[in-house]
Amino acid sequence: MFGIRKRRAPLFGSVAAEDDKDIEVQRARDVARHSLWAESRLLLRDLLFALMFAALLVVFVVQPVKVEGTSMLPRLHDGERIFVNKLIYYGLPELKRGDIVVFWFPDDPSKSYIKRIIGLPGETIEIREGRIYIRSQGREQLLEEPYLDAQRNLSRSNLPPREVKQHYYFVMGDNRDASSDSRIWGLVPEKYIYGKALFRYWPLGSASFISHEPESNVPPPASSNRSETDEAGDEQ
Repeated sequence: MFGIRKRRAPLFGSVAAEDDKDIEVQRARDVARHSLWAESRLLLRDLLFALMFAALLVVFVVQPVKVEGTSMLPRLHDGERIFVNKLIYYGLPELKRGDIVVFWFPDDPSKSYIKRIIGLPGETIEIREGRIYIRSQGREQLLEEPYLDAQRNLSRSNLPPREVKQHYYFVMGDNRDASSDSRIWGLVPEKYIYGKALFRYWPLGSASFISHEPESNVPPPASSNRSETDEAGDEQ
C-alpha cells in the first residue's frame, strides 16, 4: 500500500543459497559461455585430427588426379577427377592385366600418363589386324577385351612380337585409334607405376568405383616381385 514489498519465502522452506557457504551457485549465462568454449575446443581438436588423417591418407594411400585427353574412352573422360590407390606402388595389391594405372612417362618422367595394363612381365605381345595375341606359358591366345568400344578401335594395325621384360609392363589406351602407348614408345618400368585407378569423384553425377575388368582369358605368367622404388608424382 505504501510501496513496501513483502519478501517472499524461499521456494524450499527456509533454506536459501546464502545459508550454505560451500554451495556452488552458477549463472545460466556463465554456464552457457563455458559450455560453448569447451565444445569449440573439442570441435577444433577433432578438425585438426581429421586434417592430419586426410593428409596422411593423401600422402601414403590415395591421390587425386585429373584425367586429361581421350585415350581411355569410354571408361574415363577428359576432365574427370579420380582417386588412385598409391599402395600399388608398394605391391599392394599385385598389378594385374586389365588394371588402369598412372605412371611417369618413360621418355619424360616429368609427365604422367594413364593407361591399361595389357602385357605382364615374361609375356610376348603381338598385334595382328588390330587384335592382341599373348604368348604365355608356351601358349598363344587372343586377348578378349570387353571394355573396348568398337567405334574407337577401327584401326587394323599390326605389331611384331614384343617381349615384356621382367619388371616391365605393356600398356595401351582403350581408345586405340587416339592413344599414344607402348605400341609407340615401348614398355613401362614397374618402378614408374605409382597408382591404380580406384574411384571417380568428379563429376558428382558419375561418381563410382573403377572396378577391375573381368578376369582375362589369358593365364598370367609366373609373378614377379616389385623390388625397386622411387618417388611418386602427379598425373595428367
